[in-house]
Amino acid sequence: MTQIILAIKYLLMYGLVIGLVWPACADVKLPQLISDGMVLQRQVDLKIWGWADPQESITLMFAGSTHHAIADADGKWNLQLPAMNAGGPYDMEIEGNNRLVIHDILVGDVWFCSGQSNMVLPMERLKERYPKDIAGADYPAIRNFFVPTAADILNPQEDLPLGEWATVTPERVLSMGGVTYFFARQLFEKYRVPIGIINSSVGGTPAQAWISANGLKHFEPYASHIAQFEDPAYYQSSIAPREAQPAAEASQLMGKGTSGTVAWFDPDFKPEGWRHFWMPGYWDDQGTRNLHGVLWFRKEIDIPETMAGRAAKLYLGCIVDADETYINGVKVGGITYRYPPRRYEVPAGLLKPGENVITVRVTNTSSKGGFVPDKNYSLTDGMDTIDLRGDWLYQVGMVQPVPRSDVKSTRDVPRVNPQNEPTGLYNTMVAPAVDYAIKGFLWYQGETNANHPSDYGELMTALIADWREKWGLGALPFIYAQLPNFMEVDFSPPEESQWAALREQQLRALAVHNTAMAVTIDLGEWNDIHPLNKQDVGERMALAAEKLAYGNSQLVHSGPIYESSKVKDNHIIVTFSHIGGGLVAENGGELCHFAIASADKQFVWANTRIEGNKVVLWNDDVPAPLYVRYAWADNPECANLYNKEGLPASPFRTD
Repeated sequence: MTQIILAIKYLLMYGLVIGLVWPACADVKLPQLISDGMVLQRQVDLKIWGWADPQESITLMFAGSTHHAIADADGKWNLQLPAMNAGGPYDMEIEGNNRLVIHDILVGDVWFCSGQSNMVLPMERLKERYPKDIAGADYPAIRNFFVPTAADILNPQEDLPLGEWATVTPERVLSMGGVTYFFARQLFEKYRVPIGIINSSVGGTPAQAWISANGLKHFEPYASHIAQFEDPAYYQSSIAPREAQPAAEASQLMGKGTSGTVAWFDPDFKPEGWRHFWMPGYWDDQGTRNLHGVLWFRKEIDIPETMAGRAAKLYLGCIVDADETYINGVKVGGITYRYPPRRYEVPAGLLKPGENVITVRVTNTSSKGGFVPDKNYSLTDGMDTIDLRGDWLYQVGMVQPVPRSDVKSTRDVPRVNPQNEPTGLYNTMVAPAVDYAIKGFLWYQGETNANHPSDYGELMTALIADWREKWGLGALPFIYAQLPNFMEVDFSPPEESQWAALREQQLRALAVHNTAMAVTIDLGEWNDIHPLNKQDVGERMALAAEKLAYGNSQLVHSGPIYESSKVKDNHIIVTFSHIGGGLVAENGGELCHFAIASADKQFVWANTRIEGNKVVLWNDDVPAPLYVRYAWADNPECANLYNKEGLPASPFRTD
């Protein structure tokens, strides 16, 4: 037996040595982007690259021509294809130690699209708003490559996470970002050129995460923060996982409602002593203050005979934060965080004639918990609809414990999330794509940086320069969306607003050559950081693309932009560029949301009149005006300065 074991060890050792001396032939490998259904950028030289054995000979055949490359000592290879006009479909054949064939290739225009959640918010989330657009989304020449989330603080990666090119159909468009779909559709309808979208976006992420270390090397405090991660001890301590919560604590968080003899979602449960709640709303506003934990909500509804037994859909607006929802004791849905709309399928046979019970278990850990107002709260089978707004009952299931002052909670231990750190997303979701030729960039981001807006203009300038340098294709068009209106409306004269300050930083980025900004100050929703009107956002960005990338020099692609102001007597005269056919007050009313102030900066609403490409402002109580603010608020609801082409003016201030 000993001799057999020694023989096996010898053979294993010998095999290992042979493997080190004569490695097995490695197959040619291609990056994720170079795959079936891809769109290649027209009218520029194209780089095709991949990996193979060191010194392996690579042959590529495409569009009637043959090209050769030799892999370098690290097994990397690349070759150049000459510029082509729009067309296809083509196949591409690549041979080395193995043979690969890439099918259904189009040549057209490729846009690299990035940012946070509003850039990637899918058409599935918008399907109630755009049913006809989804049903008609049959565009074989529009392709979408969605980049899955991955983050790395330390090193740029060689390839993107696993992904594929998806042709736009009514089914597959549901996973495509709404902004990018409407952007691509408008350009395709206008120019009939294939459009490729690379959507590399992650919700809730800051701009600095999308910039390379080199792009931030002179930008503090980000450069110093990047340098900290070069210390292995600091890096390991920063990314170490939090301690697991003890099982006893975890079970305690479930609270009441599921541990008794009758669960609170059971239709036979009697809600004795429950309090009243007016749906929709927040419990902080209805007599329960500063409560985080678990609350149960319950409503009895009467189902008519015509609706009983049918499949239906339950709409519960948006809930802060997580929910589990039951009808007649059967769970019909649940979402673990606050932003998605609650749209739950109710199976056939669950609804019965007469009394039915809807129960919602809501978990909230921060901010005001509850049901977001001005959303859809109803139950419908497509013919009958029951309005669920109104009187509900609720009971507290668990109060989130307050950490003891003498015990250090694991929540207090500093930890980093790589996707929120400088370079964390550039390294994984941008760097691997920079060899793939593109037409330009789309950018929709800023919500996460709004808490510290003062350096956002510099961050955008750094990002634009960084990406253009990395792609090496010159001053590629860079088109971005300005933040929309959001949060509660304040009808007082403007004071301070972080969202307004960030919009100002975005406005300043227009000083960078070959950039354009889509103003969206009229497209937001006060109660939703993810407004549903993505069509106008995408189409306004497409207008900017027509101007910058397609040579339509006569096109009016922007709303009015503040240019200058001067004081004359007790009036301030403001001049605008991008007035198109002229300045107008939307819907023919009076101009709104202009405010002026004297040296004391105590702003008051201004009287207004339009004179050519100017707006004249005054207030009899301000005899010596110096400053102007327009639409300077989180949600300047009535801001209504447009040009005749229907594009809104950007917010601004002169102080």
